[in-house]
Amino acid sequence: MAHPFDLDQLIASIKAAATGVLNEDVSQIAGFSETQVNMMAKQAAWIAEATAKGELDDDLRAFFLKNLADMAKNFVQVLQGLAAITIEKVWNAIVGVLWDAVRGAIGGIALPIPKF
Repeated sequence: MAHPFDLDQLIASIKAAATGVLNEDVSQIAGFSETQVNMMAKQAAWIAEATAKGELDDDLRAFFLKNLADMAKNFVQVLQGLAAITIEKVWNAIVGVLWDAVRGAIGGIALPIPKF
């Protein structure tokens, strides 16, 4: 049997689904980010200190700076991947809520679920 379509409830459910995914994923991303940023900052500080003490020649400093740049690039690429995964999870959650609402309103008829 079909149920009435409650627009306000649907809006609240969409927001709740998106917020649930975002809250979980943002906290995981934040923890990863904090660790990586600390490691990069420590390496930058070490390069600066070792250079100031004369412990690194130009070639060795260039090597460590390239390594630091590579770390920064990898960090950003991982964040980009995590963001893409989070976006897809939010989309899946929202589509799930919408399709459930439509299915409930039309009496449980099976609906094909789109892919992201």
